[in-house]
Amino acid sequence: MKKVIIIGGGFAGVQLVRNLDPDLFEILLIDRLNHHQFQPLFYQVATSQLEPTSISFPLRKLFRNRKNMQIRLAGVLSVDPGAKTITTTIGDFSYDFLVIASGCKTNFFGNSNLEKYAYGLKTTYDAIKIRNNILQNFEALLSATEEEKEYLLNVVIVGAGPTGVELAGSFAEIKRKILPKDFSAADIKRIRIILLEGSPDTLGSMSELAKTASMTYLLAMGVEVVTGVFVKDYDGSTVLLNNGDTIKSRQVIWTAGVTGNLITGLNKEVLMGGNRIRVDRFNLVKGYSDIYAAGDIASMETPLYPKGHPQVANVAINQAKNLAKNLRALQSGEPMNPYEYTNLGSMATIGRNKAVVDLPFISFKGRLAWFTWMFLHLMLILSVRNKLIIFINWAWNYFTGDTSLRLILKDKD
Repeated sequence: MKKVIIIGGGFAGVQLVRNLDPDLFEILLIDRLNHHQFQPLFYQVATSQLEPTSISFPLRKLFRNRKNMQIRLAGVLSVDPGAKTITTTIGDFSYDFLVIASGCKTNFFGNSNLEKYAYGLKTTYDAIKIRNNILQNFEALLSATEEEKEYLLNVVIVGAGPTGVELAGSFAEIKRKILPKDFSAADIKRIRIILLEGSPDTLGSMSELAKTASMTYLLAMGVEVVTGVFVKDYDGSTVLLNNGDTIKSRQVIWTAGVTGNLITGLNKEVLMGGNRIRVDRFNLVKGYSDIYAAGDIASMETPLYPKGHPQVANVAINQAKNLAKNLRALQSGEPMNPYEYTNLGSMATIGRNKAVVDLPFISFKGRLAWFTWMFLHLMLILSVRNKLIIFINWAWNYFTGDTSLRLILKDKD
């Protein structure tokens, strides 16, 4: 029985475990966290619409009935291809096949100040920190001086991709519907939701309809959208833009890029832009016979995607499923199938009854797009229980325009 080590319990790692034949492979899944995170809904945790447990799935529970499998909580430090071992924070492990599915982290583009002071949104913990900070700052408004209020009233989001747009729309709805009820003594109208984007458009990778509609929605909701600007620096209180303008803020959320979670030991020749690992059509890392990479960390050049596939859940899920089939085929001496992504479309929600959907054959917006977005995201949730919890939360929020999840959870001061 061949031993497969999988690094990472994200979409690719979980699907690979689910689809590998337990009679052919002994699996070791290694991750720093004990749970799978549903990243597309991080922004709803950050904006107090969902609790983190709704989108977090304990790995041991997911695979409790899986035979020939072990799970270890550890950080992977390096790989030794010659010895076919990996070094982790809890020791060394040997493998017959290694699959790197370590995903990505926030890319601050080498700016140490941004990394220190701005909030990324790549983990459930990041989302909780954003929620805590935003709610704490709203509380501080009640007793702040006029000078202090300048820093507390501005919520700055950098990057107008789907995550940035969804965050901005959610904060705008909170400002309009919830904060006036919770903080009647504060001047809520003075709160500014500022979305910064380096390109000319919001949702720049989507259709013209999506770009135009998302911009229209955001502006109508009171979001200040500033395009064609880049953040040069941030010291925890003042954002410096490349045009010389500054914005006072103690709450800057960075959604402007990602970079791969690299593991040392691989040849430098396999590293691509964004710290992705070059793989062939079978997810095999170039130059190796037993090391694979899948999901966001993998860069696979194909005729349809010569610069690599988009870093989205569907790619990770389907690469993992195809890799599981190919590893089985490799064991039985059967031909393997090359992978190609079938673009199922992209979507983003801006607020209640406001969303945009791009399908291969049509693009649309509005209420139908919003319900489509909700349905498809619910289908991706791993457990029936969590689907039900999320649906109830969404339904409650839809009919009442309110949530009851605005908890500040932190250590004692």
